[in-house]
Amino acid sequence: MTPSEPAVASHTWVAVPEGSDFPVTNLPYGVFCPNNGSRPNGGGGGRRIGVAIGDQILDLSAAAARGLIDEPSQMLRADSLNQFLASGRPEWDRIRARVTQLLCEESQRGAVERMLIPQADAEMCLPFEVADYVDFYASMDHALNVGAIFRPDSPALPANWKHLPIGYHGRAGTVVVSGTDVVRPSGQRKPADAQAPTYGPSQRLDIEAEVGFVVGTPSERGAQVSIGGLADHVFGVVLLNDWSARDIQAWEYVPLGPFLGKSFATTISPWVVPLAALEAARIAGPAQEPEPLRYLRRAEDWGLDLSIEVDCNGTVISRPPFATMYWTADQQLAHLTVNGASLRTGDLFASGTVSGPEPGQRGSLLELSWSGRDPVTLGDGSTRSFLEDGDTVTLRASAPGLGGTRIGFGTCTGTIRPAS
Repeated sequence: MTPSEPAVASHTWVAVPEGSDFPVTNLPYGVFCPNNGSRPNGGGGGRRIGVAIGDQILDLSAAAARGLIDEPSQMLRADSLNQFLASGRPEWDRIRARVTQLLCEESQRGAVERMLIPQADAEMCLPFEVADYVDFYASMDHALNVGAIFRPDSPALPANWKHLPIGYHGRAGTVVVSGTDVVRPSGQRKPADAQAPTYGPSQRLDIEAEVGFVVGTPSERGAQVSIGGLADHVFGVVLLNDWSARDIQAWEYVPLGPFLGKSFATTISPWVVPLAALEAARIAGPAQEPEPLRYLRRAEDWGLDLSIEVDCNGTVISRPPFATMYWTADQQLAHLTVNGASLRTGDLFASGTVSGPEPGQRGSLLELSWSGRDPVTLGDGSTRSFLEDGDTVTLRASAPGLGGTRIGFGTCTGTIRPAS
């Protein structure tokens, strides 16, 4: 079969609700289990790979099983996206073109319609097996705020901040899919006025609104990925909440950086939006002064015009703009591998907290409440400096899409449960 995708495929025979996150110009990939006992034609049970379209899911596992999609090694009939992610950019583009064809051409409707499942009848799973997880610190506004809070008598930015994308290695095994509860972590805490640390549940549990990048094509150990290599290695984008226990973090982070205050849970959205869906959202990153070293000098525009929304218990408390991020994903990937560290399929690297220059654009409660000095008021009249048990935090985001459409990411949500 020969896929053919229109230059801008914005019309589909599927009924897509107005304002949906998932027009046909998006087509994000995820892994799901039908939860009502039904199975689409050509498929068995268990986890299945699908593409979101409107409020439905096209079951790619079933479509491939019935020969509607030519797929090497049955990669679309696996229980995670990893094999598909490893297949590389030409294969990603070919499958995307074929799926677009199936959903846009009326002649395909009879064969494909039976393979659509309402999203309401599916349970979303972690979309890929996470190999390694790295988190960066790329928002200047966030770094300036944190510096002002913790180091009011010193320069807000560390001396190296404008020279390299600062980051840390996290814990891949605690990356969870949206909807998974987050148990309040326990650990050592030492308030500034205390003589010694104590042990117990975190009292300063926080969020970090971030964007994550999912690696598909691996690289060899010892080989650098160049500044122009993002699109060859990164498949797509997710929303990410890097939950943070600020009191545990403050006591442990000197001299080696974040550890237990970060490693208990990181939530990602269930749908991986392909880079191909974000072409219209690409923008130049902010001007950088001083000019970065050669390996970090941008070759293309990989800033992204994403608008993020942070909701706590039904109240929108912040709208961070991703377009202002100082270090862009291509620079982060180049720096991540400049020492010869290899990429693996399923690697996840995150932007760091997204914050803008205005108070209502801060991506963490630490900044929004200014470390508790200015508590945030929710819609029910209650206030928050940090998260309480039972609180639910949801991230949403959107970006301009091809043909004037709007690309959404679904939700990235988690609810805080008491310490075990």
